[in-house]
Amino acid sequence: MDAQLADVEAGKRFYGELFGWTFEDAYGSSVWARLAGEPVASLAPKLDGRMPTVWTVSFATPDAVALGRRITAAGGQLVMAPFLVGDLGVAALAADPEGAVFGLWQPGSHRGFGRRHEPGSFVWAQLYTRDTAAANAFYGGLFHDALFGAGARPDFGRAPVTEVFPAEMPPHFLAHFRVADLDDALGAVQRLGGRVQAPPFETSYGHVAVVTDNQGASFALLRR
Repeated sequence: MDAQLADVEAGKRFYGELFGWTFEDAYGSSVWARLAGEPVASLAPKLDGRMPTVWTVSFATPDAVALGRRITAAGGQLVMAPFLVGDLGVAALAADPEGAVFGLWQPGSHRGFGRRHEPGSFVWAQLYTRDTAAANAFYGGLFHDALFGAGARPDFGRAPVTEVFPAEMPPHFLAHFRVADLDDALGAVQRLGGRVQAPPFETSYGHVAVVTDNQGASFALLRR
């Protein structure tokens, strides 16, 4: 889970106060975000100012190259071919047939989340799509056991774009972070320079609001 930002220092101030994160230097110019000493996300500078300011949801895989081949065979595309991130692991960037972008992560020394499902950490990823049946077929084919296998407890769901957003909104993933008090968190977002995109609404997985940070990256706050 990583954010690509124009100003990493501004991002540290925003998320540090909102979620109680602390930060330390990571690979290149990126920084680890930590909660109670455990990794929960990373913030990285955009390599090109024309790139969107976004949170990217990544799927773990034992073989990023092989998964990349399966993605293209299923009608998706590789936006960025697998590449080494030092000894941390192998990363790639892909898009599904509708253009929703997601990351791949093949762990090396960095295994991923140290904490999740608790206030201040990742709790859910929602894919907003124009074709839920096609999305089910694509992601179900790639990650069947994790999504539908015996004992599976996925942190991932699908919904029509128009359930929350205007019809012209492109398909996309939305990262959700858990909060203890949704009203307090929304107040903090606005005080820190962010804004509310979609006011609180009920879902099958919790009470959600969609917001942007102080640089325009969208994410959701979720209370369970």
